[in-house]
Amino acid sequence: MNLVENVQPISYLKTNTSDVVKQVQETREPVLITVNGKVQAVIQDAFSYQKMHDQLMMLRILAHGQKQIEEGKVTDHNELFAHLEAEDKES
Repeated sequence: MNLVENVQPISYLKTNTSDVVKQVQETREPVLITVNGKVQAVIQDAFSYQKMHDQLMMLRILAHGQKQIEEGKVTDHNELFAHLEAEDKES
């Protein structure tokens, strides 16, 4: 992904909205939109956005798990299975 090539001023977006949408859908590459020479927004296709969101959620889950391990908040797998078997017997 080369973000430098995908930078457009907001005036371009205003006059070529459908072309920009078509470009991001076909290339799956975001387009950065500038206002007064500074990047202020990113246009991205829905599929890529969802994929990025899902990946971010997975990283958050992994970070939370790592934190629990570091804090010693873990259960040995033998204890877990014993607990589950005990629950099954109670049902």
